[in-house]
Amino acid sequence: MSRQTKIAIRNLTKAFYKKQGSVTALEDINLTIADGEFVCIVGPSGCGKTTLLRMLAGLEHPSIGDFTIETVGEERPHQSMVFQERGIIPWLTVEENVAFGLKMRHMPKNIVKERTDYYLKKTGLEKFASLYPKELSGGMKQRVSIARAFANDPEILLMDEPFAALDEQNKFILQEELLSIWSETGKTVLFITHSIDEALLLSDRILLMSSQPGKIVREITIDLPRPRKMEDIRENPVMAGKFIEIWQHLQEEVQRSRLEDE
Repeated sequence: MSRQTKIAIRNLTKAFYKKQGSVTALEDINLTIADGEFVCIVGPSGCGKTTLLRMLAGLEHPSIGDFTIETVGEERPHQSMVFQERGIIPWLTVEENVAFGLKMRHMPKNIVKERTDYYLKKTGLEKFASLYPKELSGGMKQRVSIARAFANDPEILLMDEPFAALDEQNKFILQEELLSIWSETGKTVLFITHSIDEALLLSDRILLMSSQPGKIVREITIDLPRPRKMEDIRENPVMAGKFIEIWQHLQEEVQRSRLEDE
């Protein structure tokens, strides 16, 4: 049974205009993402991945084309975004950061408390609820960002390389925590990563983008059963083949970009 479309993107193009001329960051993006689907975007640096997420978040406006996010009810925000740079508020405690979006929406106090406590527990932050960001490690700060995003109960979740700055151990732990929460909530997730292993672990589908101007040039379906662990990815010969396919795509796009710049 096919799932309902959650995100529909039509002919989306984004150009940035400067005194020296214009730069087309994204060109003619056409994409549908199903409700509850976990989609990763992989592409060379500068291909417009973050620009695409920023447009879906309402932080940038398309030059051409449009998109729709199907909503369940007016009370939910359309999206929450988790950035690569840890975007938590330094003068708020962990608990206050997680509750921030709910309080901004003027949710009832009992709902704020219930959801905040739930996601503090799910992300292992219960014992750190009264601490401030300066007292936390990088991995703990990203836990706060993830807990806040899910607690806000958005229609879709946008994640821009949230684990890129973490060491491997913390990265694996947070990937598993993210998948656990995602499987419970059924959220639609669009996730940017430069890590092929990460994309294979997390995704239902991987979108490969070209170098600038960014276009979606290939889709790879990941049908490995869930729950998954990184060892499942690395031991599976089919996944090894997909890894090589993505790696070769990135190498080709980087090389093409260099030739065009010469």
